Amino acid sequence: MRFPFWAMPLALLLAFAPGVPYALTLAEAQRLALTHNPDLAHARLELQAQQGAEMQAGARPNPELGVLLEDTRSATRTTTVQLSQAIELGGKRAARQTAAQQAREQAAVALASKQAEVRAVVAAAFFELLGADAQQQLAAASVRLAQDATGAAAKRLQAGKVPPLEVAKARVAEAQARAELAQAQSEALQARARLAALWGQGPQAAAQVDGDDTALPSQPSDAQLNAWTADAPALRLAQLDIVRRQALTAGERARRVPDVTFTVGAKRDAELGRTQAVIGFTLPLPLLDRNHGGLLEALRREDQARESLTSATLKLQADVAAAAERLRASREQARLLGEEALPVSQTAYDTALKGYELGKFAFLDVLDAQRSLFQLRRQQLQANADAHRAAAELDRLLGRSTQNAQED
Repeated sequence: MRFPFWAMPLALLLAFAPGVPYALTLAEAQRLALTHNPDLAHARLELQAQQGAEMQAGARPNPELGVLLEDTRSATRTTTVQLSQAIELGGKRAARQTAAQQAREQAAVALASKQAEVRAVVAAAFFELLGADAQQQLAAASVRLAQDATGAAAKRLQAGKVPPLEVAKARVAEAQARAELAQAQSEALQARARLAALWGQGPQAAAQVDGDDTALPSQPSDAQLNAWTADAPALRLAQLDIVRRQALTAGERARRVPDVTFTVGAKRDAELGRTQAVIGFTLPLPLLDRNHGGLLEALRREDQARESLTSATLKLQADVAAAAERLRASREQARLLGEEALPVSQTAYDTALKGYELGKFAFLDVLDAQRSLFQLRRQQLQANADAHRAAAELDRLLGRSTQNAQED
């Protein structure tokens, strides 16, 4: 969904304005997506439609006006005018209203669930872009180090300390680093496009993002997860569907009670020159159709709704447990890499590079140390991205921002 230039938020206008740097925050990205995402527009219209259905469900039957003429000759004609009003019995109107109310509640919960899903998708895409930018910066740093290594090898070649093969290896490593940089730049551009597409814009709408790619999402406790799972949108929708089905069953049961129609009017006999009052009622006799099939169908639909709640509960519990475990494992991996593996690898690389400059190590030692260092950094960035994806999946399943909830 694209919106006109004049309707763009100030944030996007600043982003597109020449010479005005603007970094998109996660909160701003989520606000844009919540405002302009087409799936949310569909959910809002569904809620409005259900509100109309709820309004209509409370309407009572309209009265009927009837006119009957007997004989076509005016001198002997008899004219009857009558007004009929059907009276619903058995609780049909109340059951209809309850079913419509629950359908409206379901639409409201579905809208809230879709909003939580959009927020989670935006968060995952946002941190994916942060990680892609960090990967790009890491690849650029790798190119600079490879260039330094090539320069150092060339100097040692000129001094006659290494054979030409050392320079060739350094140049090959530099070419590989440049290729990895091109790949990282492409992945960053694709990540920008995926993020900006969530509110119907191109990659330029996410040219710069403001966030900390090293920050890890917090780990909710088991007690928090259990409390949030009980109030998750999937379970609320299933519970509301049971209540709606119960109301529909009550409506089918009420259909077994016939409605009565009262009639009042007047009958004018032109030949006798007098008017008579007409009073009556009609009552269908439930002899051939007692709505057994409709009631049986409604009861089985009600049983289906209960089974759906059980299935949704088991699936949600499994999905939440899996996402929480992915979050825990990713956080632990990122912590171990950042606190233990990377410092040792950095020291090894610095030592190898200094030793190579002093002629104590071969170039292959420097190259291996460099590759190990940058491979560990990539793994750390990947672990951070996995942690944010798992946190976003928890937010989607639970229909809330678990990070904000814990901060509060």
